[in-house]
Amino acid sequence: MTHTRRSREPTAAALRSALGVGAVALFAAGCMTAKVDETRQVAAAIQANESIVVLKKPQLEGLGTEEKFLDCVQENLGGELVHPEEGQKAKAGKSAVPFKIFGEQQFTDALFPWFEPSTAPANADGLRVLLQRPGVTERLQEIGVRYVVWVDGNTRKTDGGGSVACAVGPGGGGCFGVGWWEKESGYVASVWDMQNASEIGSVSTDVTGTSVLIGAIAPIPIITPVRNTACNRLSEQLRAFLVGDDLVAPGAAAAGAVGAAGSR
Repeated sequence: MTHTRRSREPTAAALRSALGVGAVALFAAGCMTAKVDETRQVAAAIQANESIVVLKKPQLEGLGTEEKFLDCVQENLGGELVHPEEGQKAKAGKSAVPFKIFGEQQFTDALFPWFEPSTAPANADGLRVLLQRPGVTERLQEIGVRYVVWVDGNTRKTDGGGSVACAVGPGGGGCFGVGWWEKESGYVASVWDMQNASEIGSVSTDVTGTSVLIGAIAPIPIITPVRNTACNRLSEQLRAFLVGDDLVAPGAAAAGAVGAAGSR
């Protein structure tokens, strides 16, 4: 009997230790910071039935923006998807202005080869040169795309530590320990006006969060949705930017409301 009690004590102590560290890890896993910034260079807003296309910034080297993130932004912008991919909703209906979102692949095919990674314009000057090429402006008018939204950035692991060990013995098995990792999602969406050959501004988001794997008999993952949060924040701010919510002066809106009331 004495031998049996000794064999169980380390297991109980390890469990108490894992649960104690797990409680701290749970607190850390709940920590997530998010920041959104907007810069506007031109006072312009998308009109009803105009179209945009969301593209990932060309990357000849290194990691580019994930396709899943682009799909998420498309779905959350609130416009009508002209070429929805499998599993995407054609229309999210979140925007007061019924703009359209042209398909990424369909756009690059229609403008081939001008928007391939090696030939796409890198800035507004390159855009002006591109629009001077024969047939480019006509092709844009044909497919009806007014704005190009370049998305740059990715989600990456920035830190991590701890460990979880699992074992199986005659009396059963279990996992003990705590592992954690921190991820950062940083994305920038630059908006180009293809009609006026200018960059009208950009929206950026930076989200950091910690996820945890707790070994308490069975492994318990606590995942912080860093990339999804970045997508939601970027999409919300980008939608407001595109429809020009920041261009409506509070004084003008109040004056309009007073005028409307006086006319009744």
